[in-house]
Amino acid sequence: MALLVYVENLEGKFKKSSFETLTYGKHLADKLSTTVTALSIGKVEQAELDKLATYGATKILNTSSEKLAVFNNQAYAQVITAAAEKESADTVIILNTFSGKGLAPRVAVRMKAAIVSGAIELPDTSSGFVVKKTAYSSKAYAYVNMLSAKKVITLIPNSYKVEEAAQTAATEVFEPAVDENCFKTVVKEVKRNTDKVLLPDAEFVVSAGRGLKGPENWKMVEELADLLGAATACSKPVSDAGWRPHSEHVGQTGIAISPNLYIAIGISGAIQHLAGVSSSKVIVVINKDPEAPFFKAADYGIVGDAFEVVPKLIEEVKKLKAANA
Repeated sequence: MALLVYVENLEGKFKKSSFETLTYGKHLADKLSTTVTALSIGKVEQAELDKLATYGATKILNTSSEKLAVFNNQAYAQVITAAAEKESADTVIILNTFSGKGLAPRVAVRMKAAIVSGAIELPDTSSGFVVKKTAYSSKAYAYVNMLSAKKVITLIPNSYKVEEAAQTAATEVFEPAVDENCFKTVVKEVKRNTDKVLLPDAEFVVSAGRGLKGPENWKMVEELADLLGAATACSKPVSDAGWRPHSEHVGQTGIAISPNLYIAIGISGAIQHLAGVSSSKVIVVINKDPEAPFFKAADYGIVGDAFEVVPKLIEEVKKLKAANA
């Protein structure tokens, strides 16, 4: 019984988080004494597909139909289910991204499988099949024992370390029939900010709130982010005021992220904001209010005026980069 991992690609390139999902699948397959089949949907060059073996795939299925060039929830779910049936896979691993959150329930229904969304560790198979996941907007953890023979698990990005596996894998063309009803609604055009680090994939995030007083002061946030190779983000009041685009809003009603480093500048840390960032590995808070709620969740805190602290931080990062150049 093989294990199937759906690996997302962005314009023909696999993201680090996709390799993370594959590593997770490989380690789970080792525990279950089975193999991993990776499924790629969309046009991807063979050299890129070969990378999947490096991270654990023992077999690669490639679906490159022109109809599937743009993401389609219904159609992709049908392809993933067909791949699981073909490989006799009783467990499917999907990344817990915007698209993955829409795919996983559809795949689970088609497979008549149990589902756990937001896994952060390998299942404990010593007594059952217990999956640790986030709960209550990442403020707690839940341990779910999956009793069904068939299972669908979504993995939170940046929650599992990527590891290489010394092996090769054959690529097989896989073009299952897809119901035409899946294409009643089609995406005509997709526009991306290709020059920016995407928030859901970012390992480092520099975020700011109303403490910056206005959009004209965001230059120092962007400069710090550029120096760190980080994505920029903001709190809800900032995006609501039009200071920053809504695509940068992180929080309960925005994007939930789990970077290795989250720097919050001039953000008080309301519960709604914390719900979207509390999975961050390390949280650094810069705020002039020593009573700001965010300090309770911070790993490191700096009590000070952002307009004094951030320029000094930028200066020190530049010195450090120059010394290591």
